[in-house]
Amino acid sequence: MPLYEYMCDDCGPFEEIAPISRFSDPCDCPDCGATSPRVLLSVPRLATLSSGTRRAHETNERSADSPKRSSHGPGCGCCGGSSKKKNSKTLYRPDGSKSFPTKRPWMISH
Repeated sequence: MPLYEYMCDDCGPFEEIAPISRFSDPCDCPDCGATSPRVLLSVPRLATLSSGTRRAHETNERSADSPKRSSHGPGCGCCGGSSKKKNSKTLYRPDGSKSFPTKRPWMISH
């Protein structure tokens, strides 16, 4: 069962173990017995997650508009950055500008 934090107006914060089904329910203060609402005072303890679950959380948190970057730099032969494809899907507009309809929107042509 998870450990939840509550705030008593008279006695201050306290923690109680409660079933997940009661996560939003208030709890009685152990000192004075007053009904106290649940509060979030500290960060959830996620360090106990398995490495696979933690990796999944990190992947979900990664921003959708930030591409994964190679540490090798432009023109790296091992990453395929220096080889040019002859079957390019680059479209050239009448004004000479390039368009990449199948590429990511944040990629900029040189």
